[in-house]
Amino acid sequence: MIKRNKQPEESGSWMDTYGDMVTLLLCFFVLLYSMSSMDQSKWKKLVQSFNPSALESIESNANESEGEFRGDQTKEEVTDFDALYTALKEMVEERGMQDSVEITRGDGFTFISFRDKVFFDGDSSVLRQEGKDILEQFAVAMTQVDSSIKEVQVLGHTSQGDPNRPNNVRNDRMLSAQRSAEVVIFLQSRHAVSPEKLVSASYGQFRPIAPFDTEDGRAQNRRVEILITKNDTVEKSLEEYYNQIYQDYQNVPVN
Repeated sequence: MIKRNKQPEESGSWMDTYGDMVTLLLCFFVLLYSMSSMDQSKWKKLVQSFNPSALESIESNANESEGEFRGDQTKEEVTDFDALYTALKEMVEERGMQDSVEITRGDGFTFISFRDKVFFDGDSSVLRQEGKDILEQFAVAMTQVDSSIKEVQVLGHTSQGDPNRPNNVRNDRMLSAQRSAEVVIFLQSRHAVSPEKLVSASYGQFRPIAPFDTEDGRAQNRRVEILITKNDTVEKSLEEYYNQIYQDYQNVPVN
């Protein structure tokens, strides 16, 4: 009987598969590395080699996003001090806040009055979110003309709750001071202007712009004001600004 020679077992075949897998993984990681350090032109060529239409889609979406971004920036762009008034007024109108935020301009100044509860709830010095949102926009506008701004004064005011009795002295002074300080702190944290240009002042109940004997009058007196002056502006007293801004200011009684 003739003995057949045994064929050697193919024990090394799995090594071929394993080697192929390692090679593929190595190629994959090399591709990932090259993509991470690839410049824009090389990336476009790679995408186009696989799918030319995909590149058109990517570029189209990128251009749309860039256009939207530029549109937002242009919308808020402020070129000089005189344009600041227009930009701030548009922001107020877009938010529908014309009844609670009044903006006035004069020779070398822009004056903003925030009525009643735009910034703070009653007897509180914690900035409300609505107030933060509008201040955020104002800060962006002011930053663009920082070089032409001389000073930004934030003025805090309270109202006399009882028309026949003055407020508690300590509470009245502290509340108006804390409120103006909080607005200054927020503007400084947003780099609205150079810090040395920011000034906070408080007047308590003693600069009323309306009588205390009606709810509407008291609401008008509870306010925060921002006075922005231009570099070459001649300094004026607060009363001089008020006489330009508020009608019949001199006739409002101070208790």
